[in-house]
Amino acid sequence: MFIEKFRVESPNVKYGEGEIESVYSYETTELVHEVRDGSYQWVVKPKAVQYQFKTDTRVPKLGVMLVGWGGNNGSTLTAGVIANREGISWVTKEKVQRANYFGSLTQSSSIRVGSFNGEEIYAPFKSLLPMVNPDEVVFGGWDISDMNLADAMGRAKVLDIDLQKQLRPYMESMVPLPGIYNPDFIAANQGSRANNVIKGPKKHQVQRIIDDIRCPLHLSFRVVLWTANTERYSDVVVGLNDTMENLLAAVERDEAEISPSTLFALACIMEGVPLSTAVPRTPSFPVSRLIEMAIKRNSLIGGDDFKSGQTKMKSVLVDFLVGAGIKLQPSRQQRWMNLSAPQTFRSKEISKSNVVDDMVSSNGILYEPGEHPDHVIVIKYVPYVGDSKRAMDEYTSEIFMGGKSTIILHNTCEDSLLAAPIILDLVLLAELSTRIQLKAEGESKFHSFHPVASILSYLSKAPLVPPGTPVVNALSKQRAMLENILRACVGLAPENNMILEYK
Repeated sequence: MFIEKFRVESPNVKYGEGEIESVYSYETTELVHEVRDGSYQWVVKPKAVQYQFKTDTRVPKLGVMLVGWGGNNGSTLTAGVIANREGISWVTKEKVQRANYFGSLTQSSSIRVGSFNGEEIYAPFKSLLPMVNPDEVVFGGWDISDMNLADAMGRAKVLDIDLQKQLRPYMESMVPLPGIYNPDFIAANQGSRANNVIKGPKKHQVQRIIDDIRCPLHLSFRVVLWTANTERYSDVVVGLNDTMENLLAAVERDEAEISPSTLFALACIMEGVPLSTAVPRTPSFPVSRLIEMAIKRNSLIGGDDFKSGQTKMKSVLVDFLVGAGIKLQPSRQQRWMNLSAPQTFRSKEISKSNVVDDMVSSNGILYEPGEHPDHVIVIKYVPYVGDSKRAMDEYTSEIFMGGKSTIILHNTCEDSLLAAPIILDLVLLAELSTRIQLKAEGESKFHSFHPVASILSYLSKAPLVPPGTPVVNALSKQRAMLENILRACVGLAPENNMILEYK
């Protein structure tokens, strides 16, 4: 059974003017290394900590500013939101298609709220807490090309022609603000479209971005998301970006090695605007010391490449194999995609290569300390595939008594149609997280979540987490974490799947 709305009635929940307060008992464990019977043993002690949550239920007028607005992702998301807002339908060769938000966790997934007469009851994920309606989001952003969004949508070749024709009147007047262009960081084939760029030294470029962020005064909240070209990988360089002071000094000196993504990140953190990044390992995350600055200023940052197609499959499959006691050995990934510069492949490789680490390290029966499956990633530049990315993955596992099992997956996915709803989720959840405050027992004041937003991990391939925090890559754990945090805000118990009432 599916219900559209529900209300939690509990003595632990208070509905005030413009806010919800809840008291939540967080069950966890404390591990202690003690001497027992003459030897060291781990002692596990159950522990309960009471938290109070306070959520502002007043939903702001949200502006989303995309870096790379005129690219495939930006134009596709903008078009999709307009199509949903206007209730557009269009003719395909199979049927009359209606606009939807399929692929969005917040808009198209559900949560279990209980059972009734032996039947599970589900409600929309977005009904947990008041969220921004995506149909009301105002879009803007930057691009190194001055092409309007209607023409950019045509260039991307993602959406059906009949839909594009209906959307053109809404999108022709949308023109990106000038972006920051540094040919050393992106593929050479982008040079021909770089006719809309901010000139001058890097200090001036940062200030121009800050001015752009401040400009839409009718908006009550803004989120910036980087979905521009994948930049080449950068290392930490002593004297350049190894400390926050050195990075700021490098910007003052107009150093060439400071990337556009770093300048955008710097502007957002200085302005206190939440920033997510949707491409792999941009030089702003984590090479520079901008994370330190974001923490110091309590400015939300998150992301690091989308977990859209095959990476979702890999995280689910590896979680299943290791959890079932099957020892994954070598895995090989072959990608055919329209990513032309060899130096940008390194960024993709890094974001894809570590998504199994925590799952492998969780089973010391299968893997010795330091042992890790061989993991080979090959990315091929094939312009013909356009937005239709191809992937072939091969996973070989060791099974009972020395046996072998090999699973081969082939995936063809329309990249921007998978990415666009994830962008939507990132910005909606980033905004929502800024309205949630919490405090543990013993703390005197409410505070926001850590500015490095690990609660967005479900949407990211190599999620950014606070220093000293374990990285969780298993998809089911990431989803459960996010859902249970939102459940706690309205006084719902975490979903534990025990269903003891039927046992």
